[in-house]
Amino acid sequence: MSAETSSLSGHLNKWFDSDTDFHHLYPLYIQILAQKHWTPLEVIKKAADFLAITPGAKILDIGSGPGKFCLGAAYYKPECAYYGIEQRYDLVRYATVAKEILGFGNVNFIHNNIVYIDFTQYDHFYLFNSFYENLPGTYKIDDKLTYSKYLYNKYSWYVYGQLEKMPVGTRIATFHCSDDEMPNGYYLVGADVNQLLKFWIKV
Repeated sequence: MSAETSSLSGHLNKWFDSDTDFHHLYPLYIQILAQKHWTPLEVIKKAADFLAITPGAKILDIGSGPGKFCLGAAYYKPECAYYGIEQRYDLVRYATVAKEILGFGNVNFIHNNIVYIDFTQYDHFYLFNSFYENLPGTYKIDDKLTYSKYLYNKYSWYVYGQLEKMPVGTRIATFHCSDDEMPNGYYLVGADVNQLLKFWIKV
């Protein structure tokens, strides 16, 4: 390894020494939200190990926020491509800035609503309780969106329907999600992090 390559590697690695180090990629208010809303690096590594089984696979993070899952997964399993869908423009912007700082070419962020995304364009999926804040009494990221149980059901059923269409072999990693969100045909093949991180495969 050349001195230049070693220096670049060290520069990249420093962001992944801890969650606190990683969160310094973002403004302070994003860092404050991190404990409740962004996936820990420990979980990202375990989920990426499960999802990134084939080089070139396209993995979609549903509700990607400021992009932590995609960026962490790209660091741990760089042989795959990662996509994040997020409806808050400011979070997509912060995710894109973080991606540029890290220099990852295998990560893309999409500013859109989940109901406009065709899941068949992707291979595997990650969900961290993506629509939970729509439920009454839950902790909100901000007050920029409309929240309702109707939207929770609408988004959840859309994801359910899209996942039903996916072929055998599709993998899903869920974190803090209900088992009821998985369509028929997906089987639980493992769990970790006190049963909060679950691994599913369509058979």
